[in-house]
Amino acid sequence: MIKNYRLNNTFQRFFIYLFLVILLVITLVPVWLLLVNATRSTTQIQQGISFIPSHYIVSNYQILLSKGLNLPLGFLNSFTIAASVTVLTVYFSMLTAYGIVVYNFKGKKILYNSILVLVMIPMQLSIIGFYQYMSKIGLADNYLSLILPSIASAGAVFFSKQYLESIVIYDLVDAGRIDGCSELGIFHRIMLPIAAPGAFTLGIFSFVGAWNNFFNAFILITSRDKYTLPMLVQTLRGDVYRHEYGAIYLGLAATVVPIIIVYFIFSKYIVNGISLGAVKE
Repeated sequence: MIKNYRLNNTFQRFFIYLFLVILLVITLVPVWLLLVNATRSTTQIQQGISFIPSHYIVSNYQILLSKGLNLPLGFLNSFTIAASVTVLTVYFSMLTAYGIVVYNFKGKKILYNSILVLVMIPMQLSIIGFYQYMSKIGLADNYLSLILPSIASAGAVFFSKQYLESIVIYDLVDAGRIDGCSELGIFHRIMLPIAAPGAFTLGIFSFVGAWNNFFNAFILITSRDKYTLPMLVQTLRGDVYRHEYGAIYLGLAATVVPIIIVYFIFSKYIVNGISLGAVKE
């Protein structure tokens, strides 16, 4: 009986792992082909698919430069926006969620329900009014129009609130007050270190979202020297790059590689966040 149970359990685990490996291959193969094609010439790409990198990455980059595509400047612009958005989103979302979770005040439920409503409203519905507002206060064609709204990110507050509810220890908060620590001091010295895994997880999502943010940037940014990488990649659709497939793939790869690097550096915090958020003593 026990032997049959172990055998069935082994088969189940085998098929689960097999299914996960198949999903991993389906996910990684397109990304790998993108990176490989960034190193191949247009002629090689037209000849068929290859999983082996070539040596044309420098020539592809020179083609992009000759066409006026400044990848380093686009990278700097994207990183400036993404890093600023990430810091502001994580800090203010955690601070807001901390206030909702720890304090009891009149209108708390109404405030949280309002945040839920904002989560369900897509940004595209309010972009016209948002652009007009940014124009009136002089922030059109300015990075601040993309950075400052991250202070009030409803989705990030919702995530932070759900996470803090699972890990907050009220006795530590009370102990901090007894020791004479200010309310902000409790948040900075006690709550943030405890919530570090969730903050890093939120930071990864915020960075990726800000890095890939094309819609808002396309509406608000008009100066070419302020273009982000996704906006520069959009220009590759023009007739100038019609037959430069290797250069196009290199431009696309430039937008993907930083996200992959950030994910691999901080991915362990996602696992830690899930583990700590799942168990509360």
